[in-house]
Formats: sequence, C-alpha cells, structure tokens
Amino acid sequence: MHPAGIAPPPDGSARRGRPGFADLFAALPVAVIVVDPDDRIAHANSLAEQMLNLSERLMRDQPLSAILPPPGERAKDGHGFATYDVDIQTARGGRIRVDFVETMIADHPGWRTIALHAAASTRRLSHAADRAAAARSAVGAAAMLAHEIKNPLSGIRGAAQLIGPGELTNLITVEVDRIAALIDRMQEFGDTRIRPLSPHNIYPLLDHARNLALAGFARGIPIEERFDPSLPRAMIHKDALLQILINLLKNAREAVTWTREPRLILTTAYRHGMLVSAGPDRPRTATPIEICVMDNGPGAASDIADHLFDPFVSGRQEGQGLGLALVDKLVRDMGGMVQYAREGTPTMTVFRILLPREAS
Repeated sequence: MHPAGIAPPPDGSARRGRPGFADLFAALPVAVIVVDPDDRIAHANSLAEQMLNLSERLMRDQPLSAILPPPGERAKDGHGFATYDVDIQTARGGRIRVDFVETMIADHPGWRTIALHAAASTRRLSHAADRAAAARSAVGAAAMLAHEIKNPLSGIRGAAQLIGPGELTNLITVEVDRIAALIDRMQEFGDTRIRPLSPHNIYPLLDHARNLALAGFARGIPIEERFDPSLPRAMIHKDALLQILINLLKNAREAVTWTREPRLILTTAYRHGMLVSAGPDRPRTATPIEICVMDNGPGAASDIADHLFDPFVSGRQEGQGLGLALVDKLVRDMGGMVQYAREGTPTMTVFRILLPREAS
C-alpha cells in the first residue's frame, strides 16, 4: 500500500503525460491533510502548509492532535465528520477559523483526509489581489486630488510664516506638514512603476535595518537574530525590502512601549512548499524565503487583527493606518506576501514575509 493510502499512478503514466499523485495532491484548490490509521499525518498539500504555517516535512509522522487538534467528535465506524465555522488553535500558536471536513478513504480502512476551508464568516481581504483592489479603491480619489490639495497647503504654510513666530504659527505649520506627509504616503500607493527585481543576499539588508533601528528608534532595546545561514539569494528590490524592514521594526518598537522587558527578534528560514498566487487565474509562485519581525508586545486588538493590512486601519490612536498597507503593497510588488500572527510560548507578535528565491 502507498504510504498515503492512495495507489501511485500506473507504470508509464508519467511518460504519457499524466500527473502523478504528488502533482494532483499539490494542485488541490483546498487545504488537505492525509491521516493514517495511527492518527498521524502522512501528507499535507501546499495550501495546508500555508494555513498551518508548517512544512509537510515537519508535520509528517506527527500526531494529528499535536498539529491540528480536531474539534468535537470525529469520524467513527467508517463515517465522516464535518463541523463548520469552528475556531482551532494550531501548533504554531495561531488560531484559524475554518470549516473542518473529515472523510474516510474508501478501500483503505483507517485512512482519512481532512479538508480545511476558510470559514465563510471570516473570509477577509487576505488574498493578495483583494488587498490590492482595496488599497487602490481607498486611495484612488485621494491620489487624484493630492496635487490640488498640496498647492493650497503650501500657501497656508507660507502665510503662517509671514505672521511671524508664535504658538499659533507653529501649530499651523506643524499641522500643514503633517497633512502633506500623509498625502505623500498616500501617493506611494498610486506608484504603478514596476520595480526591477534582482537576486540579492538578504543578510546585509537585515544587518543595515537592524543597525538603523539600534542607532535610532529602537535604541536601548535588544534585537535578537535567529538566522538560517544557508539561505539562497532572494529576488527582491533592495530599497523596497529595506523600507519594509524598517517599517516593521518601527511597528515592533512601538508595540513594546509599555512592555516590562521588551524584546525584538529577527528570524530567517527556508520554507519548502510555500506558494503565493498574485490573483485569480494566475500561476502560483514559490516563496520559500522567510523573514520574520517579532516582538513581545500585546499584539493587535481582536477587532482589527484581520484587517491590519487594509488602508486606514491602525491600532494606535495617532496612527494613520498606512504603514502596514504600504508594506503589503511593496511585498506584493516583489511577488511575495506578508502575514500577521500571534505565535509561540510565550506568545509573540509575528510579521512574516515570504519572498521568491533566485531562479536555479
């Protein structure tokens, strides 16, 4: 019997152009796990790896309950099991809300498949194309008016300076400058220029971003490094990645403002099987280069956690809600994706960047 309980393709099928089991399993449009009679994970496709934030290699042969604690009463006496819109705590510390469907595999007693569908009540703008559309619609009108707005702002600032020094003059110029800076950041979303990507070693950029943080906004706070030294070069735009790292490190620094023993952590890893699609009907691209910016702050409020990358969403009273939306845009422009999670013991905030590697 094949270890997944499913017979491999007949001899010669590859020569006739037929896909094998591995190809068909990887191409399934839903997260699927195969469980053996001992309740251990035998296989997990790429969508399951993404949803659970674990590679198949790490999940294989692990007890299902250690990776994905099943909800409620499960399949018994050869019958399947399904439960909908259920919240599950995963092994990596994150929570997923899914429809959980367990099915017995015919002719292979004890073997079953578990399909995980994003629950209808919590489907959100996490797809890269949806995020892009949300950003464009939110800032489109503002981008059209930005030039017209900035012209009178310059006039207001000049008139205030003519009044002469004073508290009111200072207030006017500070507010005008703040509005102008906000408009500048909004205009970055309208920048449709294609940034050329090239293969780079990410470690000099990580080192530069860390040094900038330690010399400025994160002075006095340790930034720990947990790096995989064997990473291949990533396909990136250097300036864009540096801007992303600085933005995320600044967010992490602000998140630990009231933490008793603040910690920031930078990690890298190679994640086999991680794929990203740029939109419907677009091929999925391998994104195995992982960079994480972590902090031990309290994390995002539950009511905005699912929308952190949407424009104008911020957990800070004075926040403009553009920093993470811009991070998301820059990562997508490089063919990658960015995710937010609360993981580990003790629990930490994780912003995970996945990027394509240099072509072999």
